[in-house]
Amino acid sequence: MSTVAVAGSTGAAGTPLVRALRSRGHRVVELARSRGVDLRTARLDQALQDADTVVDVSSVLTTRRRTAVEFFGQTTQRLLAAAEQVGVRHYVVLSIVGVDDIDYGYYAGKRVQERLVRSAGVAHTILRATQFHEFAAQMLHRMSFGPVAVLPAMQSQPVSAAEVADVLADLVDDGRAGAPSRAAPLELAGPEGLTLIDMVRRYQRRIRDRRVALSLPVPGRAGWLMRHGGLLPHGSTFRTGGVTFEQWLSGTAGSPIRSA
Repeated sequence: MSTVAVAGSTGAAGTPLVRALRSRGHRVVELARSRGVDLRTARLDQALQDADTVVDVSSVLTTRRRTAVEFFGQTTQRLLAAAEQVGVRHYVVLSIVGVDDIDYGYYAGKRVQERLVRSAGVAHTILRATQFHEFAAQMLHRMSFGPVAVLPAMQSQPVSAAEVADVLADLVDDGRAGAPSRAAPLELAGPEGLTLIDMVRRYQRRIRDRRVALSLPVPGRAGWLMRHGGLLPHGSTFRTGGVTFEQWLSGTAGSPIRSA
């Protein structure tokens, strides 16, 4: 039985990941403030003492570049230092499709995180995923101002958080089998392309929400890329999930992960 430390274990990706890892027989060490471990202040060498794998799915609720860069820079440096100190064999990190091209505050923090992971002395795998199906509900609530929700115009290929968790668990198992670090990130997307405004309005119909949802373009190059496929996977090596947004809304299961 292996021991896997999950940073951000109680979040949108962390919760199904912990469940998936335990179902496969792994012992899980949860690294989250609600579990008594703050990634910015805790003795992480102690928390990782028995771990042979770290999966970092931590996040911070911000759109500010400085906040995102400080969070991901600080927590990733501390996690990597502790991982090297205790002899962790495999470091898996969840990132975002399009992070190289879109110069947006949160994405700047994720780029810093990826650079730190690549330069560390621990074997690593980076998985980039598109927005989760849950993104529609998150954006509706975050971007609401009274009876109106103002949403950024963007294209996405949303994926089920549970399927992201399954792929991360697969990568943990691959590392246990001796798979080396990957030169390039893997990419994972859902089975269909949708706009954010369409996702939000479908979600509203499902929950009978009466707020008026509007879609406005984000200015600048980042906004242009968000509207013209910058958040979609490119090339032929990405994986595709099987759960559609409508299946997620209705709570029905989709087909298994398949290669593109």
